Amino acid sequence: MKKFLFIFAAASVIFFLNSCNRGCGKKVDRAQEFIAIENLLEEYILANENQDFDLIQKIWAPKSDIVLYGTDSDEKLIGWTNIKNAIKNQFKQIHDTYISATDQFIQMNDCATTAWFAETLNYNFIYDDQAHSYEGMRFTGVLEKIDGKWRFVQAHLSLPAHVNIKK
Repeated sequence: MKKFLFIFAAASVIFFLNSCNRGCGKKVDRAQEFIAIENLLEEYILANENQDFDLIQKIWAPKSDIVLYGTDSDEKLIGWTNIKNAIKNQFKQIHDTYISATDQFIQMNDCATTAWFAETLNYNFIYDDQAHSYEGMRFTGVLEKIDGKWRFVQAHLSLPAHVNIKK
């Protein structure tokens, strides 16, 4: 009986210690991961402002099953090739882009392999020689840690509807 209690106690300690790592098999520096994600979201802004396609390629996962929903009703892009072509086309059409982010929310799974975010963007640019501005654009997405680096695997941009509902 004593042997059984010892094995049970040892197994309980091992289970407890493993649960502290949340099943990841390694210790995760969550603060460092949050900083890396914040930096990635800032790189997204800089890449768009500077039309830096090389940086865009480093931000997005080069996979066929990633998704980007844009602000147009027909802007459902699946796969890196489609996203890449849309971004290149956008860079040809707009310039002098300035983006500011607020209300940033970031969360990640226990193992720091998947994260999701939401933030509000003010997106200003020149199109057809006219200034355009999207205030309060919602930007949400999912990130995956691939080969030690955070990458976009899903993103969604939307504009808030201004519906006048009367009581």
